[in-house]
Order: sequence, then structure tokens, then C-alpha cells
Amino acid sequence: MTEISLESAIQFLVSQGQWWALAVLFASSILEYVFPPFPGDTVTLAGAVLAYVGGWHPLYVLLALTLGSLAGSALDFWFGLKALTPERLARSPRLAARSASIDRVLAAYRRFGPAFLLLNRFMPGVRALFFVAAGMAGIPLRAVLLYSAASSLAWNMMLMAAGFLIGDNIPLLESLFSTWSSALWLLLAAAALWLLARHLRRRRSNDP
Repeated sequence: MTEISLESAIQFLVSQGQWWALAVLFASSILEYVFPPFPGDTVTLAGAVLAYVGGWHPLYVLLALTLGSLAGSALDFWFGLKALTPERLARSPRLAARSASIDRVLAAYRRFGPAFLLLNRFMPGVRALFFVAAGMAGIPLRAVLLYSAASSLAWNMMLMAAGFLIGDNIPLLESLFSTWSSALWLLLAAAALWLLARHLRRRRSNDP
């Protein structure tokens, strides 16, 4: 399931009843960190709408979404820490040949990683990679979870505020969310092109 409409997500949650729906919100928040194509943000927005329009308790919705994000980010962190160790990477001839480059990237991530972790919830599709990298870089788990909680709370509260202000105007909510996602992808693409151009310039300057 890689695409789902906001209206379909709302109808599905309503059909489950509040407590089962909260479990679905918790599980979907985990799943989008483990399987990024899963439309977790759409399900999150549906929960935010129902926190007001459906009469659900906003605190319960916020807790389900935030705890799910924490669990998902912890799984990604664990994967980077335990499954992508230097010893395991060295077993791959291709990666072993690039160990110096990987070390430089991880060293930079130790410096700038907290900013990515704080912004992770606002970046669809790539947020899981930030936590995998945090595990590989050895950033303390306590700090990782703190950044994850802060980002998740900010994102979820923003969506819940949108649900409160816009209410059941589903087309408007979908339009705003789609515009936001498209703008973020364009920003990420621009950043990737800038980094690539910078890398190529450095390679040229280092060539004899």
C-alpha cells in the first residue's frame, strides 16, 4: 500500500473504533520508518482530523503518533548500530574500498546529524535514513530519541492544528499536504544537486 486517499484513511479509522484506530495510528507511525513507501503521513493526518471532527481525545492521538514515531526511529537506529557495523561493512569489497569516504561522511554526520534528526519528521521518504546513519555514527540513543520526540511532537501538533482549523474540508487538507510534500521534495532535490556540484568541484581541484 503506497497510496491512499485522506478520505479512505479517515473512513478506515472510523470503522475500527477509537481504541483500535489508535493502535493503527501507532503501528502506521512505526511502519513508515521501516517501510518508507507506506503512506504514514496520510494516516497521521487522518488521525489529526478525527481528533477534532470525530470527537477523539487529542492527547490520545498525539501519544499514539509520537510513541509510534519513537519506536520506528529506534528500530532504524538499532539497524544502523548493529547491522551496519564497520566489521560488517568491511566484508563487502565494494564498501571496504570506500571506507575512508564512509568515515568522512559519518564524521560529518556526528557534527550535523542532530539538525537532520530534528527535521526528520518534516522530510517524507528519507527520514529513516537519518536514524540509520545516527546508529552508524554512534550518536547516543538518548539524544536520538530526544530529537525524534521533539520532531514528532512538532509535526503531529502542526497536523492536529490543521485538522482543527480546517475541519472536515478534506480536499483543502489534501491540497495543502500535497503542496507541502512537493515543496519538500524540490528542496531535497536542490540540496542533493548542490552537494553533488560541490563534490565534483572538490574532485577537480584535487586532480593534478
